[in-house]
Amino acid sequence: MRGIPHSRARTLTAVLTLAVSGAVALSGCGKQPQQTVSGGPPLKKMDAFEERAAQIVRDWPKVSPVHGRQQALLPLVKAQRPKDAGTAREITVTVGHSACDTRFGARSHESKGLVVVTGWGKRKSSKGMCTEMLATDKVTIRLKDALGDRKVVDAATGKQLLKG
Repeated sequence: MRGIPHSRARTLTAVLTLAVSGAVALSGCGKQPQQTVSGGPPLKKMDAFEERAAQIVRDWPKVSPVHGRQQALLPLVKAQRPKDAGTAREITVTVGHSACDTRFGARSHESKGLVVVTGWGKRKSSKGMCTEMLATDKVTIRLKDALGDRKVVDAATGKQLLKG
């Protein structure tokens, strides 16, 4: 910086320093931040049966019954032992539901050692009178895997219906 007055040299040095530091600071602009992506779609919220089945699988065999009566967790009256449990991919359960239910059925949740099952009912309308009389009907549940030596457990009561 020969030939430039001292105060002007300092000003020029300061401007160059600011310009270089600004360029360094701005060098990250325009780049997308690195993202971490999970291994699948967002998890859907579990319904009452899925939550209960997960709890039973986690806490088995120390399971308490659910309190109250829920249309998504109706207790089962019984389950029929399949002829060949080792290869059977279906189990038949007797669902206790309201006589006012227009639709009813059963669901299952399978784990390595358990098949958790429940009954469900759907009323036509919550308005109007209902006798609260219990109706029972047999329902067949299709399993993803053969029953094998897994235990069948009622989600509502937490009781074992069948031994594998």
